[in-house]
Amino acid sequence: MLEIKTHIIENELATKVIGVCIDVHKLLGPGLLESAYQEVLFYKLKRAGFSVIKEKPMPLIVDEVRLEIGYRIDLLVENKLVIEVKAVEAINDVHLAQTLTYLKLGKYNLGLLVNFNVAMMKDGIRRVIN
Repeated sequence: MLEIKTHIIENELATKVIGVCIDVHKLLGPGLLESAYQEVLFYKLKRAGFSVIKEKPMPLIVDEVRLEIGYRIDLLVENKLVIEVKAVEAINDVHLAQTLTYLKLGKYNLGLLVNFNVAMMKDGIRRVIN
């Protein structure tokens, strides 16, 4: 029963974060660098009262050895929602695989793959479930 409640909380959190993503897209529009969207989204989420970690390192553990190989989650909200920020022509399978990898490495259940380079933000958001 606790697992179901966790998913509900994560889904509610994701819905609120999507609202902030839409606000950022309305403010900036498409066509900027990924780093600009990430910084503004980080700022807006913090301002909205969320706990947010930017560029959270994600080590790879092999044979009980922790390897720091450069994986980083763009934004981690409330220590449970992974946000992967993109500013690309189209989301592809590699972007989805990257987000799934972060979910698995961090043992998170839910992520948002967010592409700001779209005319309508609703077309740039993809929920990713581990």
